[in-house]
Amino acid sequence: MKIRSSEKRMGFASAAGVMLFLVAAISVQVFVLNSTGTTQITLILVTAVAGITAMLNGYSWHDVQKGILHGCSIAMLPMLILMLVGVLIATWIAAGTIPFLIYYGVLLLTPAYFLFTSCLICCFGSLATGSSWTTAATFGVGFMGVGLGLGVPPEITAGAVISGSIFGDKMSPLSDSTNLASGVAQADLFDHIRSMTYSTGPAILLTLVIFFIWGFAFSNNAIVDDSKITQILEGIKGNYSLNIVTLLPPLLVIVLAMKRLGGLAVMVIASVSALLIAIFLQGETVSDMLTYMNFGYVSDIGVAEVDKLLSGGGLQNMMWTVSLGFTGLSMGGVMEKTKMLEVILQRMKRLVHSVAGLVTTHVISSIIINIFTASQFMAIIIPTRMLVPVYKDKKLLPQVCSRVSEDSATVTSPLIPWGLGGVYYSSVLGVATMDYLPYTFFAILAPIMTLLLAYTNNFMFREGDITTAKTYADKPQTEA
Repeated sequence: MKIRSSEKRMGFASAAGVMLFLVAAISVQVFVLNSTGTTQITLILVTAVAGITAMLNGYSWHDVQKGILHGCSIAMLPMLILMLVGVLIATWIAAGTIPFLIYYGVLLLTPAYFLFTSCLICCFGSLATGSSWTTAATFGVGFMGVGLGLGVPPEITAGAVISGSIFGDKMSPLSDSTNLASGVAQADLFDHIRSMTYSTGPAILLTLVIFFIWGFAFSNNAIVDDSKITQILEGIKGNYSLNIVTLLPPLLVIVLAMKRLGGLAVMVIASVSALLIAIFLQGETVSDMLTYMNFGYVSDIGVAEVDKLLSGGGLQNMMWTVSLGFTGLSMGGVMEKTKMLEVILQRMKRLVHSVAGLVTTHVISSIIINIFTASQFMAIIIPTRMLVPVYKDKKLLPQVCSRVSEDSATVTSPLIPWGLGGVYYSSVLGVATMDYLPYTFFAILAPIMTLLLAYTNNFMFREGDITTAKTYADKPQTEA
């Protein structure tokens, strides 16, 4: 006999079993098989187990499929934006926009304010590129050498570099984590970025103040060996026209964002403007630009530091993250539509009865997922999708949920020694994760700030409190 919809009920043991299987599957993938690039396949297997479990609890395949399509419908817009971000980065490099920002950012370097300036330039670099990894591998490597010349301990320099780098990774509209967090929480991209300023702003300002004061302790040390910085500057200046016109694309992004134009439209307009600048100012051909936009820009100047710095972007290079978004949200859609998350949340009721308890639970669960899965993307997707209904029940706007996600999942990724972030930064900068951890002040302060906002009930935006371009009510919920 077919079970009526009203009689369908997911047992706690079944729901918890799927969650434990998720943790076990990803743990085996990462720690046993040492395969960090196959997360999507693991998620498909977990989705299959979730679907089978749901069907054993009275749900039909049609219900499971509705959950999958529900997750995909949530992923569609942010993933399209993410694909265009790849296009945009390639056009901005070819147009000279990113080279311009990097060139004049590096010129700010002053030995007397090394730590402060290193962190600040990495902030600008990651904001311009949307990539903390690219910033650390370029500016960061150069600054590590500068720090050695100044007599600054490498773990402190690494802390400044990583703090600045991850700031842009969570604040830039070009960042994959920024787009992913806003998409999973169903928040408008620029509402999400504005919301983060209330926690991220104070965190980065305090970080810069700490490095500014601390930097004076090293200001009278050895003369800086800035050969790497010089190579970068000469390489950029010799191969790009550093005309102020190249700043038009980011200016358009700022203006259009202030006018609340949708993220998809902003990315298209900013990419097209950069395309025209690259052709008419930098002398690129239409054919080359189409190749860059699809496969990414590849710098071939001949200076290793510059080529590494100015290679990236492209639609195809975003597809790994896009596929992760779709598979992760498909899994979350099944768990949501078959009431698995609801059953688990009922058991967490004591923790999330208040807004402060909800935010605390979100922060802790994101850090735990980072530890168990070694992936900031999973730490964004899983806790956020699990807690989105609770934020809705408490009438909190989606940009509050997405802000907490980034303040806990994105920033703590570099602090996990076996996580992708920790492994990458320690390898690139030559400093062990546990050595630089105490000095990565931004990663420590951001979760504290988001908890402070929750416990003081400041900037916890609710429906009706502020005018916003997108609210939960505005979001179409596509059903199969």
